[in-house]
Amino acid sequence: MLLVKLLNSMLKGQVSNVINKIINTDSPPPFTWVTGYLALLAGAGMTFLVQSSSVFTSALTPLVGVGVISLERVYPLTLGSNLGTTGTALLAALASRAEKLAAATQVALCHFFFNLFGILLWYPIPATRLPIRMASALGKCAARYRWFAVLYLVLFFLLFPLVVFVLSMAGWKVLTGIGVPVIILIISVATINFLQSRRPEFLPPKLQNWNFLPVWLTSLQPMDDLITRVTLWCRQTRGRYPPNST
Repeated sequence: MLLVKLLNSMLKGQVSNVINKIINTDSPPPFTWVTGYLALLAGAGMTFLVQSSSVFTSALTPLVGVGVISLERVYPLTLGSNLGTTGTALLAALASRAEKLAAATQVALCHFFFNLFGILLWYPIPATRLPIRMASALGKCAARYRWFAVLYLVLFFLLFPLVVFVLSMAGWKVLTGIGVPVIILIISVATINFLQSRRPEFLPPKLQNWNFLPVWLTSLQPMDDLITRVTLWCRQTRGRYPPNST
């Protein structure tokens, strides 16, 4: 919060306009498409220099928050950062002892190609740049419901990996038996959502909207109301019973 407030106070007026114009400006036609790849290379180079993708992306995030860098521009910078961070592993592998050099280099190259194929999967074709749309939707949701950001972190960085790990320890049959139906359900819901917004006539009348479902399955507002009531109750309780002063 302090970093965002500091950058917001510094990057105002003419300074913000200049930085915004330099970073978010596209190359002249017909080379507009090159701009994203140049940003990708810049992100990889800067991350390689600082030897940390966390430092680079942590510096970019507040800049997006204060409106200096657009979401579409920070996306290739972040992808380039994921590629540039593999340079640290490659340098560490090359510094290994002779008998461990081959194994260390193989691991470093696995890291490199994993990130490279991720970029090839989610960037070259504009239609596959789903992370931009997902980030925009999650950002709007977190701006409206502040607690959603904490819930997202707990679910997808703690509980979800833990559940997958426990299921994998139970065996591939258990993991497949539970994972495949969940994946089918997610794909089905995503397909229905797409058809509802683009081609609702292709769906039966019952599925043209989600009104038949309970409100708590289609909106976060009931959860927000509950959290608000609990928060107000805690504040009132704390004000009613202040801590003993010494």
